[in-house]
Amino acid sequence: MNLSLCMIVKNEETALPRCLTSVKAIVDEMVVLDTGSTDRTQEIAQEFGARVYEFEWCNDFSVARNESLKYAQGDWILVLDADEVLVADIVPALQQAIKTDNHLVINLLRQEVGAEQSPYSLVSRLFRQHPNLYFSRPYHALIDDSAAQVLSQEPQWRVGYLPEVAIWHEGYQTGAIAGKQKLQKAQTAMEGFLANHPEDPYLCSKLGALYVQTGHLNRGIELLQRGLAHLQGIPAGKAAHLSQDNATVRYELHYHLGIAYRWTNPAEAEAHYQAAVQQSIPPKLKLGAYNNWGNLLQAKGHLTGAKAVYQQVLQIDPNFATGHYNLGMALKALGDLAGAIAAYQQAIGLKPDYAEAYQNLGVALLKTGNLPASLSAFRQAITLHEQQQPSEAERLHQGLRELGFTL
Repeated sequence: MNLSLCMIVKNEETALPRCLTSVKAIVDEMVVLDTGSTDRTQEIAQEFGARVYEFEWCNDFSVARNESLKYAQGDWILVLDADEVLVADIVPALQQAIKTDNHLVINLLRQEVGAEQSPYSLVSRLFRQHPNLYFSRPYHALIDDSAAQVLSQEPQWRVGYLPEVAIWHEGYQTGAIAGKQKLQKAQTAMEGFLANHPEDPYLCSKLGALYVQTGHLNRGIELLQRGLAHLQGIPAGKAAHLSQDNATVRYELHYHLGIAYRWTNPAEAEAHYQAAVQQSIPPKLKLGAYNNWGNLLQAKGHLTGAKAVYQQVLQIDPNFATGHYNLGMALKALGDLAGAIAAYQQAIGLKPDYAEAYQNLGVALLKTGNLPASLSAFRQAITLHEQQQPSEAERLHQGLRELGFTL
């Protein structure tokens, strides 16, 4: 089976080499559609052997992605962005999956590098070259809508799924988002689409979440509730053929409603998190809802419940540093200092620049009477805070001075 890489890029000379290096040994061709680069993006792509085509950007990701598909000659298409890399360990499973005769689409697990709340997402980025498969939606472009239509008309096809992480994505880190004005671009594109698709559940989940993220809570809640109401009103027989009516979208609607209600109505927020984790989706996709649910329980003083939820988080993903840190906070509040210390150390081992974990490790060690280790942890916390949040470093310094400690 021939595999084609299809990308759209603009001014990605820094990120592109790492992306192309990750796939050059397994794809049969690279198609790179440049939408107006002024740096060395095109030259770098060509150095890796890619065929580069130029395309005038039209504020619609789906149009650009579909243009890239026109040049692909492979039996299968792999779609990546420049800020993504294919994980080497997934290659054997990926190669086996595309040999399965009835696979139309293979969903891939993507790790959102640096994400504090939801470190995983599921993306339909590997699919068969099919005349009726194409991208839709101007932002968060995906093939799911067209795939649903194909599946309804050609029932021999199936959607596959690789359970291990296939893609590392760095584009949702704070610096990357701010640097490329991603939030404003996303809002503009999605609001334009909303005018003609006012009840689209997938759009409601994405735009509603963006409103909540940017502080427009009422607008976000209204849109998220609208999407949920539309899903609940779709007849069961019709729902099977609608790509937006699926457990993943339902999860996201509940999850983001939980975030929206967390300060104004904690009981409502908890109900949405509970509904979110009940959805039939891969467990790693539920980490955000579990983690936030645990935080709500801890804030209410339900420490045993919070501990149980955090333990569930770590059963799903033992490498989730935030889960270890939150478990440490619950254990410290319960008086289990040894358990808290172990949890903070686990978090630091997974995330060496975790300033908050060092700081709370210092607190727990101090309470056990281990002053040298406590001060060492506080020193590391201050060093990291100075790099990340200077005001927090000074606050910690002042607090230690008031206790009679000079670092």
